[in-house]
Amino acid sequence: MKLLLTLFTAFLMLADQCLAADKANVIFILADDLGIGNLSCYGSDNYKTPHIDKLAAEGTRFTQCFTAALCGPSRAMIMTGRYAFRNGSSNQDACMVMQNKELQLGRVFKSAGYKTTSIGKWGQLPGDPDESGFDDYLRFNGSGVYRNKKEGKFEEYLVNGRELKLGNDEYMPDLMHENMMKFITKHKASPFFVYYPMSSVHGDLLPTPDSASGSTDLMADNIAYMDKLVGKLITELEALKLRENTLIIFMGDNGTGKGQSERATIAGKVLSGMKGTMLECGGLVPMIANWPGKTPAGKVSADLIDSTDFLATFAELSGGSLPKETIFDGHSIAQQLQGQPGTPREWVYNQLAAMWYVRDAKWKLNEKGELFDMSDAPFTEKLITGDHPTRSKLAAVLAKLNPAGGIPDSGDGTGRHANKKKKENESKKPEMKPKATVTPPTTAMSTEEQERAGKFDKLDKDKAGKLTRDYYTTHQSDPAAAGERFDKYDADKDGFVSREEYIFKGKKAKK
Repeated sequence: MKLLLTLFTAFLMLADQCLAADKANVIFILADDLGIGNLSCYGSDNYKTPHIDKLAAEGTRFTQCFTAALCGPSRAMIMTGRYAFRNGSSNQDACMVMQNKELQLGRVFKSAGYKTTSIGKWGQLPGDPDESGFDDYLRFNGSGVYRNKKEGKFEEYLVNGRELKLGNDEYMPDLMHENMMKFITKHKASPFFVYYPMSSVHGDLLPTPDSASGSTDLMADNIAYMDKLVGKLITELEALKLRENTLIIFMGDNGTGKGQSERATIAGKVLSGMKGTMLECGGLVPMIANWPGKTPAGKVSADLIDSTDFLATFAELSGGSLPKETIFDGHSIAQQLQGQPGTPREWVYNQLAAMWYVRDAKWKLNEKGELFDMSDAPFTEKLITGDHPTRSKLAAVLAKLNPAGGIPDSGDGTGRHANKKKKENESKKPEMKPKATVTPPTTAMSTEEQERAGKFDKLDKDKAGKLTRDYYTTHQSDPAAAGERFDKYDADKDGFVSREEYIFKGKKAKK
């Protein structure tokens, strides 16, 4: 009998190892303020990116990938797989107070047995990465963190909750790379997911370790160093014998910044739009996928993609789970990443503040009802007046989405800031006292029930008064056992566990 148990245990361990080996590692590189006019593989006139070009040449380059035109709303789309009118992330400030349970990117990999890390920019999202499915993290606040800018003033960052200060001789992009490689090396035997939101190339730009003394083109210097770090990552993956089983996605988080947009030309032409605008290159970004033996080498795809699609794609590739009660907007491109036709989108949707548009391969319709001919994009957008058969088709898409009926924009209309006038008015209002809770008073509870009340309040970070199954199970050490407990506690079977249900384990409160 003992022999049988030993053999069975060995079989299970071998099966787990085989399953782990079948799962591809995923590294998602998100460059900051990098548009299509900043990469030579997209035809840039002024910038050279040989390592990223090689990544594209040996993989698939996508020419119609769209995201929100500012970093916060863009990252919210990637993290949640949902449009701004659903998750409330239509402006930069709103992203920071978005409900933490919306952030599913780390959780989907975690639910599939992956080790997860977030290395880099996070300040536009709520909480810390470890609250959203990441085992490990390095994060800094703000954007464009490279070096200490002033003597005696240190850039601060966090590594797994530990507050650190950047040394005067340290360079944040190098520090990020080192921390990422430590994580990869440590977890090379298991499937891992790396979310890598780079500092580069957000302003204020500073000289890189490779910049010549007195360099007058810091944008070119920083793009070159970013490209060098991508090449270094690939070389080190090859040395660890991980490259063949690793999918790398490289993407920009929005278009080129205003100060750099004039030089981000292609074939001598200025692009239509930049970061922060609803023109084409506010949200059209570079996107490259490279997965040796899976993604076709040298392919250029014009399939429409928007950044809600990554969550659905990663869920399919990893076998991870997403909450069933949530509406997701993404369309998986897993088949396209593996050289299959897949089912490409017919349209993409984009939003910033109370501005939005829906776009198909040739036409764009915005919230004002303006229709644009996009046949000469990304250089020009021609306004079409009068009736056109495409107008009604795209209008029907917007009517079905109904963005005006979702969470309204709370900002100043630009997508960058909160509504300052509204905040000033609210600060003048008399303080409102919280409503009385219907939960039985703590003094009426047993010691165990009081402890459970405290545990629930700690879990319920958003103070919603209830927990979803996915959120509860992903915040427990044994998700399978936690799922069984959740089903027991969910007395009314509405898919949520209320505070009372949690405290009294699904039974009615004592009278």
